[in-house]
Amino acid sequence: QVQLVESGGGLVQAGDSLSLSCAASGRTFSDYSMGWFRQAPGKEREFVAFITWSGDSIRYADSVKGRFTISRDNAKNTVYLQMNSLKPEDTAVYYCAGGRVYMYYNPNHYDYWGQGTQVTGSS
Repeated sequence: QVQLVESGGGLVQAGDSLSLSCAASGRTFSDYSMGWFRQAPGKEREFVAFITWSGDSIRYADSVKGRFTISRDNAKNTVYLQMNSLKPEDTAVYYCAGGRVYMYYNPNHYDYWGQGTQVTGSS
């Protein structure tokens, strides 16, 4: 089992930056690829970003490419999501997830999930 705890959410203005963290505990964090997803009210959970266990492969949703950066520190058992140039449409609950992932954009391929952290953007 892996326990994931997100932090760093909050209320931001359009154009602001925010950094999310996801701390892992339990089984070996470095064994797993990690992803960030988000879910806005009334919408399905959507893929945001993905990073392999080694960090050698990274993927982003088109909607955040060039604005968000995913990274990880295996020594600290933590994955990060740096969000720049935030827009009101980035408002959502952000979840980190981990697993031995084959389809990085599919939430069903992740075994472990955090409880989520709210990011609210305003114009």
